[in-house]
Order: sequence, then structure tokens, then C-alpha cells
Amino acid sequence: GYQLVPLLMALRLTTVRLLIADDVGIGKTIEAGLIVRELMDRGEIARLAVLCPPHLVDQWQSELEARFNLQAVALTSASAARIERDIPHGVSLFDHYPVVVVSLDYIKSERHREHFLAIAPECVIVDEAHTCASSGAGKQLRFELLQRLVKDENRHLIMLTATPHSGDETAFYNLLSLLDPRFLALQNRMSAGDPLRQELARHFVQRRRKDIAEWQAETGDGRGFPRRMKTEVTYQLSGEWGAFFDSVQDYCRELAETIEQQGEGRGRLIWYATLALLRCVASSPAAAVKALTTRLEGSFDTDDLLSDERLQDGEADDLDSSDLEPPAQLEEASRLQYLIKEAERLSGKAGDPKLAALIRHVEALVKDGYHTVVFCRYIATAHYVAEHLRKTFPKAIVESVTGEYTPEERRERVDAMEEGEPRILVATDCLSEGINLQHLFTAVIHYDLAWNPTRHEQREGRVDRFGQQASEVRCTMLWGQDNPVDGFVLNVILRKGETIQKELGVLVPMPEDEQRISQALVKAALMKRGGNAQPYTPDMFAEASVELQPLQAQWQDALEKAKANRTVFAQRRIRPDEVLPEWQKQQEALGTQ
Repeated sequence: GYQLVPLLMALRLTTVRLLIADDVGIGKTIEAGLIVRELMDRGEIARLAVLCPPHLVDQWQSELEARFNLQAVALTSASAARIERDIPHGVSLFDHYPVVVVSLDYIKSERHREHFLAIAPECVIVDEAHTCASSGAGKQLRFELLQRLVKDENRHLIMLTATPHSGDETAFYNLLSLLDPRFLALQNRMSAGDPLRQELARHFVQRRRKDIAEWQAETGDGRGFPRRMKTEVTYQLSGEWGAFFDSVQDYCRELAETIEQQGEGRGRLIWYATLALLRCVASSPAAAVKALTTRLEGSFDTDDLLSDERLQDGEADDLDSSDLEPPAQLEEASRLQYLIKEAERLSGKAGDPKLAALIRHVEALVKDGYHTVVFCRYIATAHYVAEHLRKTFPKAIVESVTGEYTPEERRERVDAMEEGEPRILVATDCLSEGINLQHLFTAVIHYDLAWNPTRHEQREGRVDRFGQQASEVRCTMLWGQDNPVDGFVLNVILRKGETIQKELGVLVPMPEDEQRISQALVKAALMKRGGNAQPYTPDMFAEASVELQPLQAQWQDALEKAKANRTVFAQRRIRPDEVLPEWQKQQEALGTQ
């Protein structure tokens, strides 16, 4: 029922201009498809272009065919030449192929952009629309492209995004201006009774998972979404592991001092090496070995360093990050050899408290009949975790999927697990976009905390989404209660994201000031374990230093926790139960073929 709301909104507009900003996993693709299918069946449009990021092209192609019987051809940098060869001379692309999925990387070049504008069809869907509105060189061009498309007042535009308001005000109002230039004026006007705001409600729909769950509970409509039960499991860097962590920290401190004495310029290098090293050490002994043995070349451009995607977790609108381990070896030294040997020696359950905590938790999940996806940050960690899970659960089917495989191979590896019980998939974030996991899995464990709250939502949204048959999905964050990096990320980044999400109902990603955050992270990373160092006051890590019962998983209902809030942007004017009667009335008025 709720997927018909945007369709109904569309039918109330002469020219469809919609921004559908429903949460991850609600089915925006389906909502857009319903509108397009209806417009086609009414003869209002004959041609369609879908603009989307490269990694979503295949998904769009198959969804359009499977759900709406629309055969689309994919126009990407790779396929363009072949497709253009196949078109008879003098015929335009859209006359020959009425439905085209266009990859945004194809439209990067000016020639392709101009060509597309010249032949653009009467209806355009833009997926991940927020990537076309924020500033930044490539994105500015995308925004101009959309601005020029909407100059044609009769062209239908449907924009989809799960993060419309990603903390970038200007970008958000840019998107709204594509619906109608007048909406730019809303930027500083927040009163709900504003007629312009009510006008916006005809073009903007945003439903949270909890809105839909509430509505389904009231009306008894559909199976509903599963309850998302969350918990946290902590471990302590005890014994030899603790000593290892301390010696890595000491190494970083000493390195920092030596380099500071050598004068300016290399300071950032140190930040980077420190963060890279401690992040990999916190991830797994295998990732630590990788970071310690990969040489960090001094010739790096230091500005690029801090935004290196091997270290950071991507901006909200561009979550690409490489799952390769960042390099952290600054100088060959006997100390380093010792650290590398230690990391190798500590590998495996006995030496690794984090792995031990994971295994205990997975045991409990398996016992309760759950199939689990374990998300790791780095390739080395994923293989390490998978190898030890195989030893511990010989009856389970355990697979690891990382950025080393092509998207097709990733999909095949996941699909091949269908036969097995119980299933445990260990993956890096290359799987947090694009591949749906809701048919095979029912639990998510964040083995490594992401440094970006949007990333967590995405990982969980792969499993907890439309089509999930289980009534409950379990999500667990695993973190080191005396690991200052985890403490900082948790308290300063993730909890803050959560608070904002509760207030606004929207996930707002990290502020863009990576430099300040990196500096704070470095300071935190070099704090003595146990959270008693200055200038970071202990209350900053209050929760981390509380003696937690590490293994009592208290599952909390995430829906209950996020109190039903009403946001200024929420679409409440059309209730789904009003939709069906109105839809039937329309159908009667239209008559048969």
C-alpha cells in the first residue's frame, strides 16, 4: 500500500516533479517504476532515461525488466560505442531504445552530456540524486545537467535518494529547486503552515522505516518490516594483546616526536601513519601485519593522505572506500620487525580477544537460528575472520566476499550460499551497496566500527529491507571497551549520529571537516588506554570506561528506541489508506482500454 503513495502524488501533478526520499530498503526503485509504468500505460510518455551511479546500472536494468516488463539498455562508458554502432543511421538513441539506463560516469564528459541533453526523453529518473546536488567539481556538472533538463516544463523528473539532507543545506535546497525554483526560498523558512511548504509537500515524500511500521501496525497492512533488534558486544584488550596495542601506541608516539624534531611538512604523515596503524591493529592482527609491512612513501601528497579512502569511510553521498589496508610503515626498523612478529604470533582465537568475542556471539546467533553477515573494514580482516569461523563452525557454510572480486563474482559467491545452513558471510563494505542480502541473512555484526554512521545504516539496510521474511533482524556493534580509537568513534561520531537521527529522523553524516576530526582522532588514538589521559576528559569516553558486562547481549528494539518523531519534511498529507479508494476511482474514470 505505502508504495502507491508517490504514485498517487504523481497522478495529482500535470508534470511529475518528485523527490522520493524514503529510507534505505523501502523500495524507491519500485515506487519510481510504478509511476513510469503508469505514465506509459496512459500514453503520456513513450521513453525513459534512468541516471544512476555506475554500480547500480545492472540492478536498475534487471529491476525494470523483472518488475515492470521494461527492456532497458545500459549506456555506460564501456558500452556506449557498441550501442551507438547498433543504431540504424539517422535514428536517435531513444527512438531505437525507448528505455535507457545511463551511468553517471558516462555523462562526465562534456560531449556525452551535450549529446544526452539534445536527445533526452520526456521522463527522467535520477537515482542517488544527492550525488548530483552537492558541490565539488564533478557534481557541479551533474547539477547543471539536471537544471537544464528541468528547463523543459513538460519533462517529468523523479529523483530518488535515501539521504536528501546529508548535512549539506545548500545541496538539499538545490535538489528542491529542481522540483520548482521557488522552493529555494524555503531555506530559512521552517514554519509548517507556510503555503510554500505545503506546496512542497505535493512534490516531496519522505517516509522513515518507523513511519511505515507504525502505519502497518495501525492498519494491519502487509507483513511489515522485521523488528531491528540492536545490541553491543565489547571485549577488552587484555593480556598480551593489550601489551601489543600499547607497544604500537608507543611506537607511534616516538615516531611523532622524532618527526616533529625534523621540522614541518611531515607532521601530517605521522597523523596518517598513526591512524592507519591503529585502525588496522584494532581491526585484526592480519590487517596490522598488512599495514606494518606496506611502505608509506614519503612522496605522498600530504593533503591527499588524510582523505585517502583506505583510511576514511567515504562521505555520505559517496561511500566508496577501498577495502585495501592503508600503508603505515614509515621506516625500516628492528622495532617494526618485532611488532610484525607479535601481530603474527597473536593471530587466532587464543590471542585475539576481539575474535573470541565474535565467536561467542556468533555461537549464540547460530543457536537461535540466525544467518549472519559479519562486516569488516579490510580485506585481510575478512579473510582472517572467515578462516577462524570455518574452524569453529565446521557445519556452517562460511564465505568471504571482498573488493578483490568483481561485482558479478561477489553476487555468485553470495548466491552459492543458498544451499547451506547455517550461513555466515564475512564481507567488507564492498557489499554494503548494491547486493541485496535480505533473502539469505537475518543478522548483521559490525566487526569493525565504521567512521561514518551512514555506513552502518547501509550495512544493516542490506539485510533489514523490503522482502526480509524474518520477523526479527539482529544487529550488533562489536567494540573494544579500552580501545581509545573505538571509544572516540563510538562516542563522538556514531552516538552523535544516532542522537541527530532521533531528533530529526534523518541520518546526518559527519561534518565535512575531515582535518579537525582526523586531528581529534589522532589525539584520541594516542590516549593511554583506560581513558584517563588529558586533554580528553574521561567523561568523553564515560560509556567506554564503564565496566560493561561484555557478554550480556541486551537486544534493544531500534524502532521503539527511535521515538515516533514528526519531522518538518515528513510526508503525512497522504495516508496510504486514502490511496486505494482514490486509485480505484481513477481507474473507473479512465475506463478500460
